[in-house]
Amino acid sequence: MRKLLAILIAGGLLLALSVIFASAENDGAEAPVQQTAPTQPPAQETSGGQVYYLNFKPEQAMQWDALAKRYTAQTGVPVTVMTAAADTYEDTLRSEMEKAQMPTLFQVNGPVGLRTWREYCLDLSGTQLVQQLKSDEFALRESGQVLGVAYAIETYGIIYRKDLLEQYCRLKDAVIAAPEDIDSFAVLRAVAEDIQKRRGELGVQGAFTSAGMDASSDWRFKTHMANLPIYYEYKAGDVNVSDAIQGTYLEGMHKLWDLYIHNATCAPTLIGAKTNEDALAEFALGEAVFYQNGTWAYDSLIQAGLTDEQLGMLPIFIDAPGEEEQGLCTGSENYWCVNKKASEADISATVAFLEWCITSDEGRKALAHEMGFVTPFKTFDEDYTADNPLHRAANTYLQNGKTPVSWSFTTIPSETWKNNVGAALLEYAQGTGDWETVRKAFVDGWAAEYQAANGR
Repeated sequence: MRKLLAILIAGGLLLALSVIFASAENDGAEAPVQQTAPTQPPAQETSGGQVYYLNFKPEQAMQWDALAKRYTAQTGVPVTVMTAAADTYEDTLRSEMEKAQMPTLFQVNGPVGLRTWREYCLDLSGTQLVQQLKSDEFALRESGQVLGVAYAIETYGIIYRKDLLEQYCRLKDAVIAAPEDIDSFAVLRAVAEDIQKRRGELGVQGAFTSAGMDASSDWRFKTHMANLPIYYEYKAGDVNVSDAIQGTYLEGMHKLWDLYIHNATCAPTLIGAKTNEDALAEFALGEAVFYQNGTWAYDSLIQAGLTDEQLGMLPIFIDAPGEEEQGLCTGSENYWCVNKKASEADISATVAFLEWCITSDEGRKALAHEMGFVTPFKTFDEDYTADNPLHRAANTYLQNGKTPVSWSFTTIPSETWKNNVGAALLEYAQGTGDWETVRKAFVDGWAAEYQAANGR
């Protein structure tokens, strides 16, 4: 495991090393930022083959469109990119797969998503996509076949305004002397509550941005925040998946959720109408110090006017034992799959396009520098490595011996489970529900959804 960590650091990659090959139901990965209306797919197949990519990540839609045009200009092969709106990928994929012109390239979120789309996935063994992987950890394998290949390794945590937090540290009687002093939930709570009390001195409206609970934002909590108690329960039980969650560490999420909603830019009763765009704007305008999100938000933050020098990232703490040694949440739910039901010409064109993306100067530059991806391919040397303060923060924690938090949420049994947990969190915040409702949705709902997903 330490050897693999060394490989990842040398390649500029950041990965929580427990890629989970589980059999649970998870109808779709969470997509950040604003919704993007789908463009039209290709109307008909060309004799030389074409590529139709159903893109999962709205925040990279423009970059994928630009890269597709460059490839077509060079090769003459038509490449169309259709981007699903945020939080609609699975529904869009189902709809597109029923059409005569199906996507030739699509994405699954991991082993659970693979189970849904297994019959459409081409064996990629022998392609450059597999040969150039730095580790087998980044391939979805089944029955000796490689059915999916990870293309983006991502990290999330609590992004903070470094300038504002350092300004707070200079205040008389500040709880900490430097941002690096925040190494546990107890310290995070003390800092956040003090900032909230002294927000007039700092010129902010709250310690945290609003915890928006609409579809553009609720995934940050019903999935990403919920990952922490799942991760610690798995870790304590030395398992990677479970048909039943006991909720052993759920009280820690309770404490964190209270901290988020009671030390924010708005009252807890208002979060149902707040969006991820609201949270990003509050953070960019300096109205809040902390913003839970991930490396994928970097471009949006820069476009909103922030600079690298203003950005840092902390782990998400839930008062778990030993969390002082915890790093950031790092993993992948982004796996390319080639549609084996497409024509032979389109399959060949699609594989060639992907191989060009990871080997050509144009492709590597686009993925690493324009899209900001940390990739798992050997071809991405130091000249093609995403470099921004959020990635550097993850690497610093890793180099300091901190343990990355695995993306255990990939084993969540269904999208229904997420939605029920999200609804219960919102009701609790608004005062129309209690924490017991959250606990039932989390614990009882897991068992029920797991049984339903596995035909029991």
